[in-house]
Amino acid sequence: MTALLEVQDAAVHFGGVKALDGVSLTIEPGTLCGMIGPNGSGKSTLLGAISRLTNLTSGRLILEGQEYTRVAPHRANAVGIARTFQTVRLLESMTVLGNVMVGAATRAVQRGALSNWLFVTRAWADNRGARRGAERALERVGMTEFADAYPQDLPYGRQRHVEIARALASEPRLLLLDEPTAGMNHAERDEVGDLLMALSAGGLTQVLVEHDLAMIHRVCSHTFALNFGKVIASGTPSEVSRTEPVREAYLGHGAAGTMAAHSAKEQAP
Repeated sequence: MTALLEVQDAAVHFGGVKALDGVSLTIEPGTLCGMIGPNGSGKSTLLGAISRLTNLTSGRLILEGQEYTRVAPHRANAVGIARTFQTVRLLESMTVLGNVMVGAATRAVQRGALSNWLFVTRAWADNRGARRGAERALERVGMTEFADAYPQDLPYGRQRHVEIARALASEPRLLLLDEPTAGMNHAERDEVGDLLMALSAGGLTQVLVEHDLAMIHRVCSHTFALNFGKVIASGTPSEVSRTEPVREAYLGHGAAGTMAAHSAKEQAP
């Protein structure tokens, strides 16, 4: 089986700071893959590199056998990659449907403004297609009834669902999620976890950056741990949580038992 994503010896340096320092990993199709590590370990930088919002200092990015290391950031959607961010980034002047249509309109954006202006009929067709794509995405996340609402009128958890729908509207092969449950209560986190597992069951490959270890154990089939810009462990969540480097890096020396407790809890009948 061909890997969906390969990151080969990726490095990102900001002056003398090595945010990523030779990261290599492979993600198989259909995987819901977790990414953990302490603050400053390089998780968000790695998502930025994979989505082309952050340039690599060195290394290679390969999606389904095709290198895209130097693809322009605005063409990441065309390659097949979508992402969400740590903070909610919705347009308050547009309805939920309008926000999600932004994610579905990537083909029109890729052609450029002049082409769209010269071919008005094509632009109208794009708009109809974007609306249909947005409606499908809202249905996938259970938000159809909120299509005409405005984001600021929705609870925080629902706003996060809108962001995920906007990413899904571009029909990505790879979805990157940067702490999608940050700031949520337990019930909201469970809803997002259920959604991600449903998307995974439908075949969508996802990379989830998350500090909630219980969430990682519940929804992820594979996990990578980072520290100081390097991968320090990979495997199932239980396997990763048992490694001494992860225990010390993620929780600090002397707190090793906490991750093991999470693992034991998830494996309990």
